[in-house]
Order: sequence, then C-alpha cells, then structure tokens
Amino acid sequence: MWLQFDWGEGPRVGGRRTQLFCAWLSWSRFRVVVPAWDQQLPTLIACLDTTLRRIGRAPTYLLTDNPRTVTMDRIAGVPVRHPDIVSAGRHYGCVVHTCEPFDPESKGGAEHTVKIAKADLVPTEANLLEEYPSFAELVDACERWCEKVNARPHRAVGAAPAERLATELGRLHVLPEDPHLLALGEERLVGFDQTVSWGNVRYSTPDGHQGTKVWCRVTGDELVIVARTGSGVAEIARHRLSTPGNPRIVAAHYPHHPDDGSVLRLPKPRPRTAAEIDFLALGEGAHRWLTDAAAGGVVRIRHKMARAVEFAHVLDAGRVDQALAVAAAAGRFGDGDLASILDHLAAAAQPGPVVVVDETHSTQPGTAGWGRVGA
Repeated sequence: MWLQFDWGEGPRVGGRRTQLFCAWLSWSRFRVVVPAWDQQLPTLIACLDTTLRRIGRAPTYLLTDNPRTVTMDRIAGVPVRHPDIVSAGRHYGCVVHTCEPFDPESKGGAEHTVKIAKADLVPTEANLLEEYPSFAELVDACERWCEKVNARPHRAVGAAPAERLATELGRLHVLPEDPHLLALGEERLVGFDQTVSWGNVRYSTPDGHQGTKVWCRVTGDELVIVARTGSGVAEIARHRLSTPGNPRIVAAHYPHHPDDGSVLRLPKPRPRTAAEIDFLALGEGAHRWLTDAAAGGVVRIRHKMARAVEFAHVLDAGRVDQALAVAAAAGRFGDGDLASILDHLAAAAQPGPVVVVDETHSTQPGTAGWGRVGA
C-alpha cells in the first residue's frame, strides 16, 4: 500500500543534465525509473502518472523526501504540503506523506533504489557505459533496467518483484482514466503536419501523435510538450520558445521526409487510369521519374510515359525502370533521353556515375582552344 519515490542525478545527454525519478513499492519491491529533464512539479506529476500506469494500479500512500514541490514550509516541525501535490494525490486516490529528515528507516528504500539505478545507468569510469546519444536512448535504457531488476529474485524477499506485484495489485486501487491535467499544462491538438500551436508559433512533435491531444507548458525559456503514451504520460518534445513567424521544427521528428529536413510532403503517385497503372508498375524508377518530371515542369509527360511502357514490352521491364531512375537522377527528361540511356545501359557492363548537367558543369576541357580562334 506504500510507494516511495525520490530523485537522483542522471547522465548528461547532449551536454544537458538529466534527472532520474526512482520509485518502488515497499512490499513487492517493484521498481520504476523514469528519466526527466528537471524536477519541477509538472514533471513530478507526469513521472508519477507514468509510474502508476506501469504498475497498473495506485497505492494508498505516497512517501517521499521534502522537496519544495511537495513541502512548501514547516511550522513547528509540521510539513506544509504544496496544494498542487495534494490535488494530484487526491486525483489518483493517494495520500502524500514525507519522510522525517535524517531518518534512514523512512528514507532508506527510495534512496537505495536511486543508488542502484545511478550505478547501472549513469556512465562512469567504473561501469564503462557509453554516453547516451539522445534522450530516447536513455528512456529505453531505463525501461530495460526496470525489466531486468523486476524479473530477478530480490535478496530480501527471495522472489522476483514482478511476481510479488501480482499479489500486491489486489491491495491497490484502480487508476483514473485521465492524468492529472492541471499540472501538465494546457491542452493542444496535434495537426496532421505534426505540429501544435502555442503563442501563434508552430512547434513540431514526433511522428505518431497526429490527431491526438497533448499538453503544453512553459518551463523557463522552453516549451515542454507532454503526451499520453502506452506506459503513461511522458515528455515527447522540448523546444526553445520562439516568436510568431519563426516556427520550431526538428528534422528528426520527420524521418519519413527527405534528408533536407523539409516538412513538406512529397506527392505520392496514385495511378487511376490504365496508362498510369502500366507506367508505375515498372517500379521505383518510374515513380521517381514521374515525381521529378512533374516537379520540373516537363512537357508531354503522358506521351513519354507511354513511350517507356512500349520500351518495356520490347525490352526487359527492369532495364526500363533502371533507365528511368538514371534519367530522374540526371535530370534528363527530353524526348530521346530514355532511348539514349537504354542504349548506354545495354553497351556498358555497369553504369558509371551520374553527371547532372547544370550551369556549373561543362564538357569543355579548358579555354586554351579559344586562344587559337582568329589567329
């Protein structure tokens, strides 16, 4: 019926400090570690929500240290609770208690969990762990660590915490369907362009949240975006605040877009007529040729598509598709270009590097020849 939690210093990710929210159920010894960027109250409640949803139910009591997010003051030695943490506890059906200062009996369990988690997750010279390239890598590492420690027998009870949790769940109560929204921020809808609007500025979100509701809050000079995931509420993006007309778009949020980081979706060919179906059935080269030709304003595209299909009936369709891919890469969309490329591919054992003809390219080896003109 008791859940203890505490904070520990996490590893640095991209030069920034992280925090490890560490919680454990006192009876089953089931542990949860959630990484975060800070220890602010909204982050604390989001970590609590994630922890409770991983457990599957809520305990009766929450026991922690005396941070300012939980205890605002002490009067005659009596801790004064932060009203927002009381509201969050009520939302989940939990009563928040704090440890007695310098009391190892009430603080020892949570602090021991923090100690073990830091030893296994924070890179040091002793454990030889590599630095985490991204925050997502740290999240995955914490989840794997929890699975490992909860599956092996605990020395104090002689059984795996995951097995004892099945028994302890009978003493816990059902979670509310929604998280505690007051501390998570204001609600926003993610558009199909993967962005949310905050202060008339668009901020990007990772793929997979289109059409869903997220929560946004300002922390210092950053906008924090939190969403409901399969394991609870979690931070999915963090942006430096911007001004109208200067959107914050992270290229990594759009892995399905071109490497230039553009958030514009390239048109995807969808054949409707028999001629379009026959042409696009040639392969990926035909798809690229059509997309590039249309973007470049090439004329008589339908005639050239029909010509390619005719070549495919006479020659191997794979060769024609390869020639279309070469034509698209080289920007050659003239009337006789496809036939010329097919002839070259038939004569060459392996096609050479593609040369894109533009204003920076010239077949003239030099200007010495012009010196003889008029001589």
